[in-house]
Amino acid sequence: MKKSNVGTYLAKRGISRRSFLKYSSAMASLLALPSTAVAGFTNQFLKAKRPSVIWLSFQECTGCTESLTRSHAPTIEDLIFDIISLDYHHTLQAASGEAAESARQQAMEDAFGDYYLIVDGAVPAGETAVCSTISGRSNLDLLQETIQGAKAVIAIGSCAAFGGLPAADPNPTGAAGVSELMERGEIEQKPLINLPGCPPLPVAISSVLAHLVVFEGFPALDDLNRPLSIYAKTVHDRCSRYHFYENEQFAERFDDEGARQGWCLYKLGCKGPTTHNACAVVKWNQGTSFPIDSRIQEGAQLYEENCVYCHSFDPTDFKTAPDKIADLLRSGDIRSHSRLQFSEDQLTILEKYLEESQ
Repeated sequence: MKKSNVGTYLAKRGISRRSFLKYSSAMASLLALPSTAVAGFTNQFLKAKRPSVIWLSFQECTGCTESLTRSHAPTIEDLIFDIISLDYHHTLQAASGEAAESARQQAMEDAFGDYYLIVDGAVPAGETAVCSTISGRSNLDLLQETIQGAKAVIAIGSCAAFGGLPAADPNPTGAAGVSELMERGEIEQKPLINLPGCPPLPVAISSVLAHLVVFEGFPALDDLNRPLSIYAKTVHDRCSRYHFYENEQFAERFDDEGARQGWCLYKLGCKGPTTHNACAVVKWNQGTSFPIDSRIQEGAQLYEENCVYCHSFDPTDFKTAPDKIADLLRSGDIRSHSRLQFSEDQLTILEKYLEESQ
């Protein structure tokens, strides 16, 4: 099966070089490439052949596929139609039953030794391998067959990478991650990249695929086979609440004053100091926020508790720019606002909410 290059597909769909350059710049930044490499990255991207990708889903919750479908840089449509040829994914493909398995077999035959294998979910092994089957065959059996012709393997999500929840004690299904199965010799050793997360960031998936297309190889990895550009630092290192941690300002309960002030959640069980990911930088929902910094609702609450008594219930009615409103409150020049004792963090949250509401 002959695969066209990315540039050809872009031209067919009327996507301009300028739009693609913007996307390439975002990908290059996420992959920690120098700015001087963007032009070369773009040119190589346009000439690159669209690789065949086979996606196997095992013991999983479909969260990783959900994450992929929410990829906005590029979008899921761009990934499937422009950058890669997703030849088998039993959740997304229209075919089912024998037709679906025939598609997998055909993709393996046409691109043997040159396709990328994505694994999503943990794999039951040993005597309990039959706990999860597809088309009457165990997950392990399908993986052993499909990995033979794979150029490389991408384990997407914590379950595929390290076993995740299915492998938690007492692990009744004997579930294991891809790396463990390779170490035990139960599947063939192949170049492996791990993208842990529950689920991983959408752009973590798309950027790694982009790197594979352009460079035909993985980005720099750590000792757990994770991309350094995404997993080198912890969530704690880049958390918006880090200054509260430094000042030893901790929320003791989820409903106490510290929590309302946006203080550090470490004492409430936050795993940010041990969690390696780029959530605080890339964020979720098209770059809107991430769980620790999900403050739009907090901003709405601040507005409703303090502002609606004198102003419109709809913040879009404000004539003053959001950043000017925050500045006015900081100045203390407006006598009627002197009763409002907002912290700097609350002013930032309120400003963010008002910006989002415009």
